[in-house]
Amino acid sequence: MADPLSYRPSNIPDEPGVYRFFNEKNEVVYVGKARSLKNRLNSYFQKNVGEKTYRMIHAANRVDWTVVRTEVEALQLEFTWIKEENPAFNVQFKDDKSYPYLALTMDEEFPRLLITRRAKRKGVKYFGPFAHAWALRSTFDVLLKLFPVRSCSNSNFERAARIKRPCLLGDIGKCAAPCVDRISANDHRALARRLEDFMSDGNADITGELRAEMERAAVAEEFERAGKLRDQLAALERASESTDAAISDSISADFIALHQDITHASASIFRVRSGRVIGSKSWMIDLTNLPEETSLLDATLNQIYLEFEPAKEILVNLDVAEDSFAEFLSERFGKKVTIRRPERGEKSELLDTVKRNAHHALVQFLSKRANDAGVSGRALEDLASALNLDELPLRIECFDISNIQGTSVVASMVVFEDGQAKKSEYRRFGIDDKEKFDDTRAMHHVVTRRFKRYLAEKDLDLVEIEMSGGEKPKFAYPPQLVIVDGGRGQVNAAARAFAELGITDIALVGLAKRLEEIWFPDQSYPVILPRHSEALYLVQRIRDEAHRFAITFHRSKRSRLMLESLLDEIPHLGEVRRQALLDHFGSVAALKKATSDEIAAVPGIGPKSAESIVSAIAVSEVQYLVDTATGEIIENA
Repeated sequence: MADPLSYRPSNIPDEPGVYRFFNEKNEVVYVGKARSLKNRLNSYFQKNVGEKTYRMIHAANRVDWTVVRTEVEALQLEFTWIKEENPAFNVQFKDDKSYPYLALTMDEEFPRLLITRRAKRKGVKYFGPFAHAWALRSTFDVLLKLFPVRSCSNSNFERAARIKRPCLLGDIGKCAAPCVDRISANDHRALARRLEDFMSDGNADITGELRAEMERAAVAEEFERAGKLRDQLAALERASESTDAAISDSISADFIALHQDITHASASIFRVRSGRVIGSKSWMIDLTNLPEETSLLDATLNQIYLEFEPAKEILVNLDVAEDSFAEFLSERFGKKVTIRRPERGEKSELLDTVKRNAHHALVQFLSKRANDAGVSGRALEDLASALNLDELPLRIECFDISNIQGTSVVASMVVFEDGQAKKSEYRRFGIDDKEKFDDTRAMHHVVTRRFKRYLAEKDLDLVEIEMSGGEKPKFAYPPQLVIVDGGRGQVNAAARAFAELGITDIALVGLAKRLEEIWFPDQSYPVILPRHSEALYLVQRIRDEAHRFAITFHRSKRSRLMLESLLDEIPHLGEVRRQALLDHFGSVAALKKATSDEIAAVPGIGPKSAESIVSAIAVSEVQYLVDTATGEIIENA
């Protein structure tokens, strides 16, 4: 690892340009552009740089630059070098899945149409990607009927030419059969060009053409043919990915949305032409090595338009700081391109849909990634290093408190082993409402209860218990790290519990929500984990799981309390019968759904009492409504 000061350049020009950092193997590790090379490069060699910038400049051992006349020229050169070098510290895109494309092989003497998922090659025109392969195949059939270019493999084409007999597609009119000279090579290429122009302009007109043909067939009483055309039209509309609400025919734009998490971001694009979404795609963006000075939006657009030709209008969900990238795209593709963020209206609503797609893609990716043992191992190593732990925290327990103004207090304990949730070890703690508990006092109470059990069970012979078929102790295994949800107050409360029990060999921290600081009980200042670190992502995931588990338990307890309150108001209902109803139904919502006969079937509850209960529920609903998710009482207007 090189010292950046050993290769810090001097006499850097104060002009626009592109710079490259190289490592000791002479590989390019980062490419960037700057309006002022002097200001930008000097910023990399300051003392307080971000963590990823720090890694990048230490991975390099030299930097060079190229001066250009304008920032647009700098964009063009940066685009070219990123494409050629694929630097490790620039944005790395990963498709969230392999999408199918329509491909037209214009580089062959007799162009052919095919569906492919393979990497692109020069001379082939690609359309898409398409989200649904099954619908794309239906569209493929429609296109062959309208533009009967060949779709067979080269070997089949050569065989048909040799035996002077076309294949089935030629016989049924889905191929012009150039293999047997039914159409000349020039006419076949002209047909392929018409198909190319048709697909490039968007497929808005194809529905009108099919609909007109369907109507002509119906007038001619060719109902079977009209039915097939109707099915083709429906398949085409599914393949073109129309949104739930119709998009105005006047809209032709690229809609691009970004959704960012700690370690990754996702980018989704809807390519809309004449009111139809002709293609959609999502990518995962690894933020681990992206230097802090790099604009995520610019880097994302750069990568997207390595693959696609842009529409004249690009709509994004982030603020656009400058228009130099739009100028670059305009020059590169020979048409005026604008990039902006819509504020309201139909375009803004469609962009919200694209953002939801980006969000779902990121959630799905992170969910799969969370189960990756290699990623979890790196996260545990990073966490142990950041917290100065003596060993990897292979077992982590996290505690969270949930209550409403000191009532219905519950706590949760979730367990992660080897970076993965171990739900069989989760525990819930009910806390008596007779005493007034705030969060800190409740945290002290719960930690004390858990580790008293640990001290009582830790010396048991677990192997002997398991071999004899005895019940496995629930709290015998100690964690290497305990996380409490909260800041200094909560972690100090847990530390008092540890001190009272004499526990000194278990690391304890608190995770505060405001800035995601990690508090130690004996330190005045928190530990701040790097913004895009795997360690931060892991502790947040553990804390969020503890919160989810506590909220779920709290809602069930709150619902039961509401049921108790409702039953208390029903006359002639004694303690035994109230308890029977509580045990049977458990919540107000369940009791409300029950019929009079179902209530009467509960032991001790007869038909007369059941009718009284149903009547009492009806009266309570007239007086107020209760949101069972939040416990909020909603007045009935």
